[in-house]
Amino acid sequence: MMLTCKETTRLVSQGLDRELAFGERVALRVHLAICIGCRRTRRQMMFLRRAMRELVEIDLKAS
Repeated sequence: MMLTCKETTRLVSQGLDRELAFGERVALRVHLAICIGCRRTRRQMMFLRRAMRELVEIDLKAS
C-alpha cells in the first residue's frame, strides 16, 4: 500500500526520533522516490533539527 503525504510526513518526523521498522523504511523510500513535496518536507525537517541542535550548542557554550 502506498503511503499518503500525511503518513509520510509522520514517518519522517518519527524517523528523526527512533529507528523505523523495515516496512516503514521501505514504504517511506518508495513514497519519497516519487513525491518531491515530501522530499522537500524531509529536507526542511532535517535542516530544522540540525539548526536547533547547533543553537543549543551555541547557547551552552555561551553559558
